[in-house]
Amino acid sequence: MSGLRVAGRTARIAEDDGAWLVHDRAVERRARGEDIILLSIGDPDFDTPEPIRAAAVAALGRGRTHYPASGGEPALRAAVAEVTSRQAGIPVSPDQVVGFPGTQAALFGLAQCLFDEGDEVIVPEPTYVTYPGVLGAAGALMRFVSLRPERGFHIDPDEVARAVTPRTRALLINFPHNPTGSTLAREEAEALAAICRRHDLILISDEVYAALAFDTPHMSPAGLPGMAERTAIVSSLSKSHAMTGWRCGWTVTPPSLAGHLRNIARIMHFGVTQFVQDAAAVALRDAGPELEALRQAYERRARLVVGRLQGVRGLTCRMPEAGMYVFADVRGTGMSGNAFGAELLEATGVAVLPGEGFGPSGAGHVRITVGTADARLALACDRIAAFAEGRAMPAGAIAG
Repeated sequence: MSGLRVAGRTARIAEDDGAWLVHDRAVERRARGEDIILLSIGDPDFDTPEPIRAAAVAALGRGRTHYPASGGEPALRAAVAEVTSRQAGIPVSPDQVVGFPGTQAALFGLAQCLFDEGDEVIVPEPTYVTYPGVLGAAGALMRFVSLRPERGFHIDPDEVARAVTPRTRALLINFPHNPTGSTLAREEAEALAAICRRHDLILISDEVYAALAFDTPHMSPAGLPGMAERTAIVSSLSKSHAMTGWRCGWTVTPPSLAGHLRNIARIMHFGVTQFVQDAAAVALRDAGPELEALRQAYERRARLVVGRLQGVRGLTCRMPEAGMYVFADVRGTGMSGNAFGAELLEATGVAVLPGEGFGPSGAGHVRITVGTADARLALACDRIAAFAEGRAMPAGAIAG
C-alpha cells in the first residue's frame, strides 16, 4: 500500500524474533510431520478439567453469548476477590477486580493507566519476553536487576534498592518466576515492600503461577503492611487450570485504579466472553481437586527432568520451587543457550527455549517446559543428555 507509514512506537513493542526462533522452527517441522518433542512453550498437554468445560457448555445453553460487562461479570469478579483475599490475607472487594483476556492484556492495560513517557520500571531479569513491549508501548523504560544462578535466581532486594532513581515509578515482579521457577521468600517480599513504601513506588505483581508452588504456598506481597494501596496484581487461569486458550485474566488493584482499568478494558476489548467468564468462576470456586492434580503433575514432571539431567556432563539443573519449567544451565557444554537450543533441535528433534531471550542473566541456559506426558518427557531428557554429553567441555575448562 503506497504511503503506508507505521508509528514510531511500533519499534518499542516489537518482540525479539530471536527469542522464539527455535520454537518457530520446531513448530514448522512438526507441521511437516516430523517427530518433534516441543518443550519450548508454556502450553500444557492437559485438557481443561471437565467441570470447567461443562460449566462453559451449560452457559452456552443459557444463551450466555451477548456483550459482557466490560469490567468483568459479577460472578467472576467475586470469585477472583475471594481467591485473592485468601492468598493475600486481606479483604478484597469485587469492585477491585477488572477482567481482561489474559494476563498479557491485563499488564498492557495497567501500563497504559500507570506510566507516562520516560517513567522507569524496575524489572528482575531473566524476565518474560513480552514485558519490554508491554512497557515500551506506554513509553516506560525498564531498569533491570539480575536474578543470578548462584542465588538460585532469588531476588536481591539490595540490588533493587540501588536501581531506584528519581524517575522510578514502579517495580514489576513475576513470582513464582518464569522462566526459572524461583519463588519470593517472605523476607524478600518484606524488603521489597519497604523499598516501595520508602520511595512511593507501585508494585505490579504478576502471579500467574501462584497456584503452582510446590512446597511453600505463594504469599502475595499485597498483604504486607502498607502494600494494599500500592499493589496491582495480575493473574489468570491459563497455567494453573490448563486454560491457555480460554483467554481469561484479571487485575486486582486499589479501587482508585480499578475505575481507570474498566475504562481501558472497554476501549481495548469490550469484555471477556460471557460463557468463558462463567466457566472461569467455576474454576476458581470449585476446581480444587483438579487444580491439585495439575500442580502435583507439574512437580512430578519437574522432578523427572531434574533427576534425568542432573549429573549429566555439561549440564546443571536445579529443582524449581514452582511453575512448569526447568531452567537448565548448559554453559558446561561451552555453548550459549541459543546455540544449544538450535543444535539440539537439529540433532535430536527436541525443542527448548534459549535463555538469552529472557535477558542477560538467562545466557547459557535453556528453559524446558514440563507440559508433556511423562514418557515423552523422559525420552526428550534422554536425547538432551546424550546431546550434552557429546558436547561437554573437558573437566576444569571454563565455559564462555
